[in-house]
Amino acid sequence: MIRAVVLDWAGTMVDYGCFAPLAVFLQVFEKRGIELTVEEAREPMGMLKRDHIRALLDMDRVAALWQEKYGRMPDERDVEELYADFEPLLMETLHEYATPVPGAVDLANRLRAKGIKIGSTTGYTRQMMDVVAAASEEQGYAPDVLVTPSDVPAGRPYPWMCFQNAMQLDCYPLSAMVKVGDTASDMKEGRNAGMWTVGVLKGGSELGLSQEEVRLLPQEVLHEKISRAAERLREAGAHYVIEEIGRLDEALAKIEKRLEAGERP
Repeated sequence: MIRAVVLDWAGTMVDYGCFAPLAVFLQVFEKRGIELTVEEAREPMGMLKRDHIRALLDMDRVAALWQEKYGRMPDERDVEELYADFEPLLMETLHEYATPVPGAVDLANRLRAKGIKIGSTTGYTRQMMDVVAAASEEQGYAPDVLVTPSDVPAGRPYPWMCFQNAMQLDCYPLSAMVKVGDTASDMKEGRNAGMWTVGVLKGGSELGLSQEEVRLLPQEVLHEKISRAAERLREAGAHYVIEEIGRLDEALAKIEKRLEAGERP
């Protein structure tokens, strides 16, 4: 019943915790005297990185700080200047954040064994993904299709990358496809494309924890953080939320039962 799965990259299949862009966002804003919180920096995660910067500048608190420091509201020139700093800094370290998360490689093998095709979308540009995809493949993970915002008119939450995946995977209808990711923009992308959507918690940006933090946090604290992250993904449109990517099979089985019953996303 399910013919293809479209997987996000950072925070879903590689880069546990989605840390690669986080420090760079904080750094480029700090250079201009604006102290972002980690929560602010993560909120637009999953978007095309230029759009991510634009979303940060649109936040009320950040815009007010900018107004206070520069005597004017941020504009498109500021977006371009911040991005000009952001991209080279990110490119320097991207190869270090391409390690598949636990369970990702085995999941890809299981999907292929079932005849399910593997697509992918991302908030990174094609140039960025050339680095990430090559390093990830060396470590055992490579999807059948990779579509970036550079390849379509606009990135998330627009559905164009998902539509391009459907075409390249020769998969129709889109109700036979599942979009999987760790951010609100992933869920909106999948919903806008007419796909089933599954949110991932551990390893993802919404939870925002390293493997060590997940291991060491008291269980009641971890459970509370997981519950809050799950609620945010559901509010963004997730049909299902799973704790880790290796449990995607469980969500797919539930979706197939709904498809058999005649339901559509």
